[in-house]
Amino acid sequence: MGKMLKEFKEFAMKGNVVDMAIGVIIGGAFGAIVTSVVEDLITPLIGSIFGQPDFSGIMVGPIALGNFINAVVNFLIIAICLFAVVKGINAMKKPAPAPKAARVCPFCKSEIADDATRCPHCTSELK
Repeated sequence: MGKMLKEFKEFAMKGNVVDMAIGVIIGGAFGAIVTSVVEDLITPLIGSIFGQPDFSGIMVGPIALGNFINAVVNFLIIAICLFAVVKGINAMKKPAPAPKAARVCPFCKSEIADDATRCPHCTSELK
């Protein structure tokens, strides 16, 4: 039993497991924020423009079609909000600097240091 507990502790304390757990917790909290934005800000705005944005009263026989429509509309609004957030985060990231092209000796075509005055391979004088 002690060995199994030790193995479980090693597994649970691995960086990727802890990172994933933190990501899930933060994702849940972020989901609450996005849901609040949709339900408390965007949906009332849509309601003020187009009328009541609640389709839950639409029924086709015993099928609650309106609830499905509400779920689809909420999904689309959430997807658009998340797209905007991710696009904003990506715009704030600085692109990685492009690697500088290696300097090449014009005579022997070997790679040389940027500050070299002679080629170490063919000993030609460089400009």
